Amino acid sequence: MIRLSDEILPENTEMRKAFCDTLMELAGEDKNVILMDGDLMGAMGTKPFAQEFPEQTIDCGIQEANAVGVAAGLSAVGKIPFVHSFGPFITRRACDQVFMSGAYAKLNVKLVGSDPGITAQINGGTHMPFEDMGIMRGIPEMTIVEPTDIAMLKSVLRQMKENYGMYYMRLVRKSCMKIYEEGSEFEIGKSVMLRDGGDATVIASGYCTAQALIAGEILDGEGIHIRVLDMFTWKPVDEEAVILAAKETGAVVTAENHNVINGLGSAVAEVLVKNHPVPVEMIGIQDLFGEVGNLEYLAERFELKADYIAAAVKKAVKRKTKQ
Repeated sequence: MIRLSDEILPENTEMRKAFCDTLMELAGEDKNVILMDGDLMGAMGTKPFAQEFPEQTIDCGIQEANAVGVAAGLSAVGKIPFVHSFGPFITRRACDQVFMSGAYAKLNVKLVGSDPGITAQINGGTHMPFEDMGIMRGIPEMTIVEPTDIAMLKSVLRQMKENYGMYYMRLVRKSCMKIYEEGSEFEIGKSVMLRDGGDATVIASGYCTAQALIAGEILDGEGIHIRVLDMFTWKPVDEEAVILAAKETGAVVTAENHNVINGLGSAVAEVLVKNHPVPVEMIGIQDLFGEVGNLEYLAERFELKADYIAAAVKKAVKRKTKQ
């Protein structure tokens, strides 16, 4: 059951604490759950896990490729490793090990990349992954997810543990917006309709989900009513929901804290071009590198805020009426 929050407000708990607490629950239930980290336990808030479960913790140091190789070996003997580092390091730096040692070998490794996109903030362009999901999306049989808030994180993390296979989850470390009530349960591979409308659909993920809802309120005042889908699973994308949205609303806008090339926009467009073509606009990083700044500045700099989503909807609706 999914219950929406009455208001869109910042979470009271940081996502990294919820991640650690949930993983500790899983480790207490199953000694095969292993936490692996690239010397970032302080930053990720997972030191309590190491203290509680020292025999289920491995700090691999700043060597992400080796960490993924070790995780693959652990998986081969029945362990369930969760390997964390910065988003760009667990994907870009370790891509060959993820592909060969993990995915090609059909093992059971759970990759966690933190501080996705503009949420890396003052760590700047070197640590700001706009391409991480795209890299993982290109690896066969890889499931990739982006939990929207803490309630979803808890549900998705447990499913990752229970379901065999290669997973990549990008995860905000600190504050995010609360969309769902505690105890909500989600199904990986199935989107969530957050609001309905007949003029266009915004398919959003992560940081952009709350912005899409705000855009919906802006557009209501202009007589434009949009459907908003939380597409937290990028692969496998919820094709059924995408096609239905296109058929029922006639225009689609995607909104992602990621490069629009090989990101959520690409995944949605691939579905629509094969099944039900409609006008599509893409809000996201327009093939740029990251830079230093706070979240507010970066959201404006890369045009991820609600007013840009609203403008894209109006453009898509205008294109629809010309068909």
